[in-house]
Amino acid sequence: MVDKIRGIEEVNQFILELPEKIQNITLALRKIILTSSPELKEEFKWSMPNYSYNGLVCYIQTAKNHVNLGFHRGNILQDKDVNQLLQGTGKALRYVRIKNMEEVQPEAFTSLIQEAMRLNEI
Repeated sequence: MVDKIRGIEEVNQFILELPEKIQNITLALRKIILTSSPELKEEFKWSMPNYSYNGLVCYIQTAKNHVNLGFHRGNILQDKDVNQLLQGTGKALRYVRIKNMEEVQPEAFTSLIQEAMRLNEI
């Protein structure tokens, strides 16, 4: 069941088409993102859910066996990652890879999302 917190229909449809395990992780991440700030706007770009506030903040990228919670300015965000969750070596993008529901960390993810939003206020 897709939780229609305050998301958009395109993302609802996207989630409904995912395998159950990936769908559950994606729904959990979406809820964490949307409840971390009422100012985040959900969009469907580049074939995945993206969230913006004064610019791009984060995204949910699904794969066969995992889901990435990605950050568009993750290279800068890495300094604020007290739990050392961020992975990746790209120019800017960093992500947290989640393979099962037990790896979902609402408090740590909320903190990263809010820090990523602050980066867009500078």
